Amino acid sequence: MNNDPIGVFDSGVGGLTTVKELVKLLPHENIVYLGDTARVPYGTKSSTTIATYAKQDINFLLGHDVKMLLVACGTISSAMMHEPIFENVTVSYSGVVLPTAEAACKATRNKRIGVLGTSATVKSQSFANAIKAIDPGIEVTSKACPMFVPLVENGYTDRDCKVTKLIAEEYLEIMKKNEVDTLILGCTHFPHLHDIIQDTMGSDVKLISSGAELARFAVDALTRDNALSDRQTEGQRKLYCTDSVELFTETAATFLGKDNNAQIAKCILKT
Repeated sequence: MNNDPIGVFDSGVGGLTTVKELVKLLPHENIVYLGDTARVPYGTKSSTTIATYAKQDINFLLGHDVKMLLVACGTISSAMMHEPIFENVTVSYSGVVLPTAEAACKATRNKRIGVLGTSATVKSQSFANAIKAIDPGIEVTSKACPMFVPLVENGYTDRDCKVTKLIAEEYLEIMKKNEVDTLILGCTHFPHLHDIIQDTMGSDVKLISSGAELARFAVDALTRDNALSDRQTEGQRKLYCTDSVELFTETAATFLGKDNNAQIAKCILKT
């Protein structure tokens, strides 16, 4: 057993989808979350900049003695496949790409999978390559959705939001044209637009949340390694952001609901 916290990080609020799932699946675990809200989005940055930011995020969480690092960010998860982001890190870690690709391959019925991601994620082809490694016969359609992250960060997530619906229709046109039956939400911000995306694609299309799949992976890994907490009380959530605490608190409440065990604070990352 291990009572150290689980560390989760993302470029902004999107990774709270992973935190929400972890709280549901592992209510006794302590969680430390970092959202780098001052520098969001990462998906429009160069691979070198993404790697630099990710290492700073990792060092911050390692300073909280976490037992596992979860990269709740599709952009960083894609970059870590060809950048030495986790060199010298001794705790277990995972990004969203492999767990999500495996779930999508199991879900598809017609072997046509769509991938929505940031510009950097789609350019890396990380999800497509992971899917092809599992099943070369699957056809993958990828689409960069750069506007989705700022829409989520600024609260434009309501099902009836005309602006977000219009942008979603444009982004998802190619997915409908190619008749994908399974759609990966390859950025952890995107599940916050689940209803709009589902309405646009139709009820027959299965949406795969990368954040939720990462949380399920963590449960399996910690169970396998006998590293779950033996705490009997509800775990605590420490949520850190690098910009406005007020804005982050408001957004976190929308995604997590009222969480009496959550503490929110601002932090400064060491460069």
